[in-house]
Amino acid sequence: MSEIQKYSFKITVIGDGSVGKTSLITKFTKGGFQKEYIKTIGAQFSIYDKEIDGDQIRLIFWDIAGQEDFNFLRPSFYRESRAAIIVYSLEENDLGKRSFKNITNWHEDIKKFCGEIPITIFANKVDLIDEKNLKTNKIENLVKTRNFLGYCITSAKTGQGVIDAFNILIEELYYKSKALSSAS
Repeated sequence: MSEIQKYSFKITVIGDGSVGKTSLITKFTKGGFQKEYIKTIGAQFSIYDKEIDGDQIRLIFWDIAGQEDFNFLRPSFYRESRAAIIVYSLEENDLGKRSFKNITNWHEDIKKFCGEIPITIFANKVDLIDEKNLKTNKIENLVKTRNFLGYCITSAKTGQGVIDAFNILIEELYYKSKALSSAS
């Protein structure tokens, strides 16, 4: 019988303001959704414990404010991140267009301070659009050219895709770390 292993991963969650970063983390860690928008000041973190294959995993989600006012704080918040989630809004308005366009800026920011770490894109607020008309070719191309793990269509409000989206990244971190610890 193998010994229980303990793993801890810091995951940075970034993206423009108002795209739903805090709501996604709350939906995943607590199952809830708050209708009123509350701006994140600087950063906040949430801890979530999970078990995979009998091993204990502690996840520390760093929810980093997307507003430019907090740019100067980001380098210290990124430190020691093992993975990142870049969130953008699927809304068909200025926020949606701008937040999609800024994915590359967020990626460059993360690379600058963390190097090459696994990154997943969350295309959030699917509940606010007609999903039948959703064209995914732009995000698929971006995922391919930027070598992201992938993208997930999510809704923090309804919960659509949220659990699967987080678990894809968590399992990637866990199985890679498990393989590395077994190899040494």
